[in-house]
Amino acid sequence: MKKIGILGGTFDPPHYGHLLMAEYCREDMGLDEVWFMPSYIPPHKKESQTDAELRLEMVECSIAGHPDFRLCDIELVRKGTSYTYDTLTLLNNEYPDHHFFFIIGGDMVQNLPQWYKIKELKTIVDFVGVKRPGYEWNPEADVHYVDIPGVDVSSTMIREKLKNGKSVRYLVPEAVDSYIKEHHLYGNDS
Repeated sequence: MKKIGILGGTFDPPHYGHLLMAEYCREDMGLDEVWFMPSYIPPHKKESQTDAELRLEMVECSIAGHPDFRLCDIELVRKGTSYTYDTLTLLNNEYPDHHFFFIIGGDMVQNLPQWYKIKELKTIVDFVGVKRPGYEWNPEADVHYVDIPGVDVSSTMIREKLKNGKSVRYLVPEAVDSYIKEHHLYGNDS
């Protein structure tokens, strides 16, 4: 049985924090691969600022060259609100020889009890939580914990920096920075 980590999110834009989470979880959990899964419309956000196709291409740029990172476009193909239960049900049906681990940040671990169909979801996927600055571990949560170096970077912070004409070098992969500039994303007119 292949062990696959799923790292979902809007990736608006993808940054080194995402890559660090994926790599540490891959190693610590002994995962064969980590699939980056951009969401179409996540339930906890009204909409993404950036077109889904552009976010997908930025994820492709960010993971290029890593032999164990893959792109999973299932939620973008399906469209609509992306509920993890629905997506993992589809993935389990499509890949019966895979065991899935859903990677979430510490902020999401705290909200896990409120997730759509959480009891059913826990029967089809294992959750892997990573530390995030400002969030405490919840020992009651049924989650595998992976400790990663504290990197306080977020897509929101990156968009704000770009909107204000500041550099995001060393926050996003160089290919993502180039893509943002080439497509004039986030108020970046350079």
